[in-house]
Amino acid sequence: MKLYSDEELAEILDQEIFHQISRIIDQLGVDGYVVGGYVRDIFLERPSNDIDVVVVSENPSDWEEGCGIKVARALAKSIGRRAHLSVFKSFGTAQVKFRDEGKEFEIEFVGARKESYSHDSRKPIVENGTLEDDQNRRDFTINAMAICLNGSRFGELVDPFNGLADLEDGIIATPLEPGVTFSDDPLRMMRCIRFATQLNFQIEPETFEALERMADRIGIVSAERIEVELNKIMMAPHPSIGLEYMQRTGLMQIILPELAALDIVEKRGNRAHKNNFYHTLEVLENVCRTRNDKQGREPSDFNYQLWLRWGALLHDIGKTKSKRWDPLVGWTFHNHNAIGAKMVPEIFRRLKLPMGAEMRYVQKLVDLHMRPIVIADDVVTDSAVRRLLNDAGDDIDDLMTLCEADITSKNQVRKARFLENFRIVREKLDDLKEKDYKRLLQPVIDGNEIMEIFHLKPSREVGTLKQCLKDAVLDNKVPNEREPLMQLLLQKAQEMGLA
Repeated sequence: MKLYSDEELAEILDQEIFHQISRIIDQLGVDGYVVGGYVRDIFLERPSNDIDVVVVSENPSDWEEGCGIKVARALAKSIGRRAHLSVFKSFGTAQVKFRDEGKEFEIEFVGARKESYSHDSRKPIVENGTLEDDQNRRDFTINAMAICLNGSRFGELVDPFNGLADLEDGIIATPLEPGVTFSDDPLRMMRCIRFATQLNFQIEPETFEALERMADRIGIVSAERIEVELNKIMMAPHPSIGLEYMQRTGLMQIILPELAALDIVEKRGNRAHKNNFYHTLEVLENVCRTRNDKQGREPSDFNYQLWLRWGALLHDIGKTKSKRWDPLVGWTFHNHNAIGAKMVPEIFRRLKLPMGAEMRYVQKLVDLHMRPIVIADDVVTDSAVRRLLNDAGDDIDDLMTLCEADITSKNQVRKARFLENFRIVREKLDDLKEKDYKRLLQPVIDGNEIMEIFHLKPSREVGTLKQCLKDAVLDNKVPNEREPLMQLLLQKAQEMGLA
């Protein structure tokens, strides 16, 4: 980060848009301040075109329409046809969007206000207030700094809670007593963890204690708002920071109890299984270190990096339900992949995550994540790799990325052997793709033709015949051509008494 004097801040804000706002607020006889994330990001030297402006007026007549709305209307008029104005009168806010010299600007105006929440409400009671009131209601000290835009004080920093010092020290703290801040809007608990994750900051001890004490208050917040913060944590450079904070504070037990339940180590005699919660975080970090540009995907396709990370987060989610003690081999987690895959839709539904292609993609990764490991733990055969490619389809590279990330063994010899076998699997996959096997994996005789030949309706018999042909193609027992497949089909049908 970089520290600036008021004079240097004035130079940074020496842009036509800020001078336009300055002229307007001076003409209207109100005070205006740039606040929040835009100010924070100036000191962090991060570019931003999303600007929040708080307008302060002592004139009650300005409060009727909203002094922030008045300034926004005047700015939109000043900019002209390039500006798009949106007014949210019930919230006392307005937004001006426009494009200038190739940059998109989004400026939100709001009148200074006080907010309070009843214990069981998600909606605040809003009153007009002073700049001090507005800064009091901010979530964290690093977001409570303001820079004046009025001509006589242009560039002056107003920092009543020493947010600049916290920014310099890498600390997340609340302006008021944290219990008050979190009680006003419990989503701030998730935002606290999100900022700590994105910025790699420490949470101040009193603030952390309030997170632990008030975790159950997150229950009044809508799943949609939580989802936004959760996905921002997931897309941070090191999401495990935030996920561990969620676990330590008790928020994880409320939001994603299936993951929280993995944080246990059971021991029988001298045999113990690993902590699958921290194993999951390690796998997730391994995935984050892997470049995953998804070249060749259509621009409209979903964010594969986000959902690959979700696949890593949920890949062992079925281990709690599948855990068994076997006196001969110790702790086992048989079929945890299949059990976990069945759990994915309910988790997505509860968290209000998308239930379409994104959910199916994550479910597939969870379901198949053991397959490459099983192949790599044995002789890597063409047949096994063909089946894997057939089942994984376009997501085979992501599945391999997840499986390689899943090798977290501290036994370096075993780890090296797995990774070498994964390299062989990848080579065989590349070879199959080059030979265009992927196109040939589905038998040329399909289920509709089977039903027509044997006068069958959709049934178990049709499925058995289809699987027979598919197995033969995948195992390379017959070429994927009509004549040899028809001979095999007739032979199998005769064995089943159908011909």
